[in-house]
Amino acid sequence: MKLVCSQAELNASLQLVSRAVAGRPTHPVLANVLLTADAGTGRLSLTGYDLSLGIQTSLAASVQTSGAITLPARLFGEIVARMPADSPISLSCAEASEQVELTSASGSYQMRGMPADDFPELPLAQSSTPIRLDPDVLVRGLRATLFASSGDEAKQLLTGVHLGLDEQGLECAATDGHRLAVLRLENSAEGEGAVDVTVPARSLRELERLLSGRGGAEAVSLFCDRGQVVFQWADQVLTSRSLDGTYPNYRQLIPDSFVRTLTIDRRGLVSALERVAVLADQHNNVVKLSSDPAHGQLAISADAQDVGSGSESLAAEITGDAIQIAFNVRYVLDGLKAMTSERVELRCNAPTTPVVLAPHDDPAFTYLVMPVQIRQ
Repeated sequence: MKLVCSQAELNASLQLVSRAVAGRPTHPVLANVLLTADAGTGRLSLTGYDLSLGIQTSLAASVQTSGAITLPARLFGEIVARMPADSPISLSCAEASEQVELTSASGSYQMRGMPADDFPELPLAQSSTPIRLDPDVLVRGLRATLFASSGDEAKQLLTGVHLGLDEQGLECAATDGHRLAVLRLENSAEGEGAVDVTVPARSLRELERLLSGRGGAEAVSLFCDRGQVVFQWADQVLTSRSLDGTYPNYRQLIPDSFVRTLTIDRRGLVSALERVAVLADQHNNVVKLSSDPAHGQLAISADAQDVGSGSESLAAEITGDAIQIAFNVRYVLDGLKAMTSERVELRCNAPTTPVVLAPHDDPAFTYLVMPVQIRQ
């Protein structure tokens, strides 16, 4: 294997794939990155894979001899990152050898790798008909829901985001048992077939990061097959295992109708909640919201015993009777920050039933949060 490539491109590609390298590998080769050089295509492909998440990317290279080897991701990445950006890097490895030499204008380094045959095969697309997704739409769906997934590994299915795809479009949903975020994106996919799959949030965070940093608007091809999900675009591939089991029927959690609606300026509400949250943080994160229909006001308050209390009020358009309702302030802020609209609606029925926060002008996004019971 013998090639020359750009330091900047190699460094950027290594940083991408290293995010899929196992932190605590069950086998030494999983701490490595797979390098595959192809003289026919003039590309160097890099792969990181921890048996759950896999990322593959490629870059242009002047390949004299094709070949493949795996190198320790951390060491390789640190050496390449410190090499001069204005000097190309040459990489050579004799056939049947595991010794790799890296050379640039600043000097040369030898590294010991492991054979490419030891590296597990990345599960790539088997089915021939992909579903094609608009990358901007997919990023929007992930940003609107990822934050609501659970960080508790004991709640296996809830540590993922559910992707539901039919002829109408894509629906992304995530819940941790206390709140639920759902975004419905109409006419956002091309290709036949329905998808009903739950993908670990960790994998989708990497997908969102990769797609956000991409150039161009090439569609993302989605393949689902035998417990694996593959996203493919341009010269990049992300593969992930899917989570086993049936995702909860979250649609039945959302009330059909509401007797109270408050319409409020979103930024003003976020600012007021963040100020009151300083006190709420001192004592169980709970804030109280009290509506005053007669004066068109919403009061936000927090009472931290033995520390202090605070309250703010905002103008609101209110329909329905007055209500006092309490929330974990962090959950409410997360949902509001996932929205971009000027005004939001808070829809509720009673102090102990689910509350829906939604953009005033966008029916596609729904954020449901469970209130906290107030002890009188």
